[in-house]
Amino acid sequence: MKNSLGINKRPKSTKVIVAMSGGVDSSVVAGLMKNQGYDVTGITLKLYDDAKKSKSGRQCCAGQDILDAKRVSEKLGIKHEILYYQKKFKSEVIDSFIDSYASGETPIPCVQCNQTVKFRDLFQYAKALKADALITGHYVSRIQNANKSNMYRAKDYNRDQSYFLFNTTQSQLDFLRFPLGEIEKNETRALAIKLGLNVADKPDSQDICFVPNGDYSSVIKRFRPQSFEKGDILDIAGKKIGEHEGIINFTIGQRRGIKVANNEPLYVVKINTKNNSITVGTKKNLVIDKIDLRDVNILGDHQEFNKPIKVKVRSTGKLIKAKVTIQNSKAQVSLMDEETGISPGQACVFYNSDTFGDKLLGGGWIDKTYNKNLST
Repeated sequence: MKNSLGINKRPKSTKVIVAMSGGVDSSVVAGLMKNQGYDVTGITLKLYDDAKKSKSGRQCCAGQDILDAKRVSEKLGIKHEILYYQKKFKSEVIDSFIDSYASGETPIPCVQCNQTVKFRDLFQYAKALKADALITGHYVSRIQNANKSNMYRAKDYNRDQSYFLFNTTQSQLDFLRFPLGEIEKNETRALAIKLGLNVADKPDSQDICFVPNGDYSSVIKRFRPQSFEKGDILDIAGKKIGEHEGIINFTIGQRRGIKVANNEPLYVVKINTKNNSITVGTKKNLVIDKIDLRDVNILGDHQEFNKPIKVKVRSTGKLIKAKVTIQNSKAQVSLMDEETGISPGQACVFYNSDTFGDKLLGGGWIDKTYNKNLST
């Protein structure tokens, strides 16, 4: 008979690793596993060393979070380990973020973090410990159907994190479990109170752990000061209409900081690193109808792409109907609904709706976008 995790073992004979960030979500997951009788080990990743604190006090993977995870583990009476992954995190997440930003893209380090140190390295470590499952506090649903593990958007769409997990592999998904996928955030906090956890009222992480207070440019300036060279601001015809203080200060769709007078509001529509320029235009120049993707990961069946599916081009965005053509590790996405301000470096994530909800089919990194009046 299968246990609540779908594994053919009694809970006390089932070894689970819980990824504990020190926040309320992963702490509740550890408590649920302990209360259900599983053999639980909590593991916290130390990813970043920085004396600077976020003004909001809501950074992930900081020293306080590690202390909170340890205290929760002691409260629950479970084993707890800390893995020191600072070097891995620096080379695979921070350096990748800087390279992407310096090349005019708008990167998502949280996806890189999940793809590398969390799901790849922690996955391998859990396997080495002969664990039966790796449990996380992500808000996504994992549903077994026709002997295949599938990932779906969470019940609480406002908390859904499937966008950030598009690079999950099938073998990882088979091993992973997400107990919070079918509940809402307020229920999670209620469970934390019921479990007597000191993190029940802890605010959610908001800042990227190595970007204090959301100030991306300060991070780039520290590691790549040469990225702050002055350059030209161009209109869509290529005419110089102003000067900027460094392309690193701009992202696609940005209005703030352009400082060029015009009858209509101007937005950044193109960032050109080769000549250190930005191109600005009106809102109609931001409308994107086609996207090229690189490093595509497919979780669903390829036949599901024979008809239009839905895509999401930003974590807080809506689902957009689109036609996706996949060729090896690349794809071209033709949007059937208008969307603006899509930036290279972001992710385009694929979904298909069925009787269980919106199923994650995979996704890829946005490499190039197309507008009727220009291309970026």
